[in-house]
Amino acid sequence: MSATTQGPADPEERSAAAGPAAGEQPGNAAVPADSSECATTAAERYGWGQPTRRSDFQDGLPSDWHPYGPEPGHARRGTRTPEAISVANGVATITATPDGTTGAMSWHPGQRYGRWEACVRADEGQGGINALLLLWPVAEDFPVGGEIDWMEIMSDDRQETNIFLHYGESNDQITGSVQHDSTQWSAYALEWTPEKMTAYVNGEEWYSTTETDKFPPRPMNMTMQLDYFGGAGGGTAMHMDWAQQWALPESEPAELSLAPGDPATGQPDEYPERAPRALDGSGATE
Repeated sequence: MSATTQGPADPEERSAAAGPAAGEQPGNAAVPADSSECATTAAERYGWGQPTRRSDFQDGLPSDWHPYGPEPGHARRGTRTPEAISVANGVATITATPDGTTGAMSWHPGQRYGRWEACVRADEGQGGINALLLLWPVAEDFPVGGEIDWMEIMSDDRQETNIFLHYGESNDQITGSVQHDSTQWSAYALEWTPEKMTAYVNGEEWYSTTETDKFPPRPMNMTMQLDYFGGAGGGTAMHMDWAQQWALPESEPAELSLAPGDPATGQPDEYPERAPRALDGSGATE
């Protein structure tokens, strides 16, 4: 495995984009560690301890995962629909067809600063469809709210992974990449503190930055999505075995979220009823 980093990237937006209280996982029974598809993790290697939240998909899609749509897809190409998301045998899958019918789902509630890790794999593609794990601003105020694409796989053979840290009103970016076979189950992780941001795969660090002026200014929530960029020669899919989130002492919990089971959106101006908003004590929207 080798990694590279580089300076500002083309500012074209690459992706768009919450639930029960932290630690509450409706429909998620704990799964023994030896049942994981990912044998080596950053959490184990660095002693992160028990996560604040965990999803194992043993009983279907938990109510704190929120499918997008139906709505137009990334950059208004194709369609995002909940029908592209399925769960079977403890694995959540998003599929995409050549015409750009695909899916995305967000995990709420979010936070500013923390750790995230997910066990995922991506099927090979035939152009035009990227597989992503990312953090998206809970306030839906991109680009000023930032975006952290901590696993964006653009290559058809899924042998290279990129990270894109979006920042500022002009959607500037810094980026890095790593050579890794993501057609195999892989544990991708992000650690974000006030001082540093670090990305891992299978417990190995492959990117870090201390450019704190480029870090998102407010809480973010994790999303999993296949983004359609046009020109796909065939369909593809990505799969998640589990996801974990850790709050740090300095973490700032989001004040906005989605009620359990509510749909999500990456286009709050067009679908304001799907955007995160304040919840009352019972978890219902105010």
